Amino acid sequence: MPRFLGPLVRTVTYTRWLHLLCAAVFAFVCAAVFPGLSSPTPRDWLLVYVVPVPFLVLFALVPVARRAEGLQARLMLFPGGHAREADGGAESGVSVAPSASWRDRARTAVWLVLRLFLGLSVALVTGQLMALVLELLSAAAGRPDGSLSVLPAPDLGAASALLVPVPVLVLLFGVAGVGWLLTRAAPPLLGPSAAERLAALEERTEQLLQRHRIARELHDSIGHALTVAVVQAGAARAAGDPAFTERALDAIEETGRAALEDLERVLRVLREAERPAGGRPTLQEADRLLDSARASGAAVEMVVEGPVETVPGAVSREGYRILQEALTNVLRHCGAVPVSVALQVADRRLVLDVRNPLPASRAASGGRAPVAGERGDGVRDRGGSAGGGTGSGLRGVRERAALLGGRARTGPLGDEWQVHVELPVA
Repeated sequence: MPRFLGPLVRTVTYTRWLHLLCAAVFAFVCAAVFPGLSSPTPRDWLLVYVVPVPFLVLFALVPVARRAEGLQARLMLFPGGHAREADGGAESGVSVAPSASWRDRARTAVWLVLRLFLGLSVALVTGQLMALVLELLSAAAGRPDGSLSVLPAPDLGAASALLVPVPVLVLLFGVAGVGWLLTRAAPPLLGPSAAERLAALEERTEQLLQRHRIARELHDSIGHALTVAVVQAGAARAAGDPAFTERALDAIEETGRAALEDLERVLRVLREAERPAGGRPTLQEADRLLDSARASGAAVEMVVEGPVETVPGAVSREGYRILQEALTNVLRHCGAVPVSVALQVADRRLVLDVRNPLPASRAASGGRAPVAGERGDGVRDRGGSAGGGTGSGLRGVRERAALLGGRARTGPLGDEWQVHVELPVA
């Protein structure tokens, strides 16, 4: 029984009722002008249905009409914060964008005419059933009046009051049924067009790409800082030299401060999506990366050829991140080893080449990654490695290069590990 009476206690049933009656108001306004509501004949009632149709079709040609109908439908036809429903936030499938094509205008016109016919019918039935209720109450009071409704009202005296719930229930269940029918018609008539669905898909794709870029930025920046900190802390503990420990702490502080700046910039992007982010580091600031790696014990030598300052900002920023990831991998997997960095800008290309010797165990195994925390001879080294990785960093290097129309090659080359990237700068 509670399930049977469910539509009667749902708020959305009554908002749908109101939505239907609002459509009937326009029909009655037109009928007051023509054909008139004084003693209407069946022909007049047919005209009440027909006369408003041309005006609704003309209104549907206005692009904003679709937006207005979509907003009303979302608010009044579907469960939301106003409805006593657990799934009040369910998607309605109704668009609130203005009409963008003649197909949208045609669907809007069909919706308006359908809403008019259903709303006018519900309004007329509502009036007749309410009049029948008044007649039953009059008969129960001993003053029967059979002129209120076209429906016959039985004269049972005081017992007529027992029949009052019948037309009320019929009306409420009828309204619930018509409202449900209207919600079934809303998605195909007011739903998004193919262009709107494509735009929504593109927006969703852009959001996913933005999240991926942010995750990659955090991986490169924070990962580099943590790697340097772990390597420095392990080396300082192993050295037992106060002076070395002091230098290690300075390097950790400087790297951590740079990582915090990057983190604040990324968080600013998340908080203020429509505002441009602060300046990201470029290859002109590559010395900061080299100093950090050298402070961790790696002997880094860099050779620069060509005007690096002429490299476009997007390419220069991605090149900085690629160099950062390459140096982070060296510290994480090989520890304090010699690193050679070659940066060349020529022939409308930026070429970045980072090489370092492979550990003996890795070279002997054909380039297999060493166990996290081991030196080349297989002995645990608390200060020489920050642990293993998942390969996401090198994958990010290749993705950055591909997005800019370039290419990247990573892997063993003889007894060295190479990260070779070529990016167009035109």
